[in-house]
Amino acid sequence: MSDDDDFALLTRTAQGDRQAFGRFVDRHQAALLRYLRLLARGAADAEDALQETFIGALRGAASFEGGSARAWLMTSGRRALLRARRLRAGEPARHESLDELGQRAGWGDPGGPQRIAEQLEARELVHAALAALCTEDREVLLLRDVEGLSAAEAAGVLELSVAALKSRLHRARLRLAGELRARSAEGGTDG
Repeated sequence: MSDDDDFALLTRTAQGDRQAFGRFVDRHQAALLRYLRLLARGAADAEDALQETFIGALRGAASFEGGSARAWLMTSGRRALLRARRLRAGEPARHESLDELGQRAGWGDPGGPQRIAEQLEARELVHAALAALCTEDREVLLLRDVEGLSAAEAAGVLELSVAALKSRLHRARLRLAGELRARSAEGGTDG
């Protein structure tokens, strides 16, 4: 299905077609829940935000103007979670220099990239490293590298400029590489 298909489903939803809305929910529920679980402090918070997001989509179906419905839903879901937690959107927990992040990621270490590539094959290591990252890092990595949203779509979801998104993504990738490298040096997946 394409963005045009989503637009058609939402248009029919606005006209009262509940089956069209059901198909729309079926199409996007898994990706949205995966994203919300990443951001939420617990499964219940993610499910509450999921429900609030789809209720909002049902009510706002007539106002959807086209484009990426998935990005529209993720933006709404993120806002629901942020409202619930009363956090300031878009502010990183701490700032690190690019040089510091690069050193942690292994830049300049001839064996670093090979070790990192070998460790990436161990799924537990990747999950542990991702879990160690802050929410802002995990969400930008999920949106761009897992869900495949474009830079503009992900920036819209996170309410950032594209330039700010690219900077955040670059830093998140470096932090992930640093976590993988540190866990590799520890010799296991224990965190």
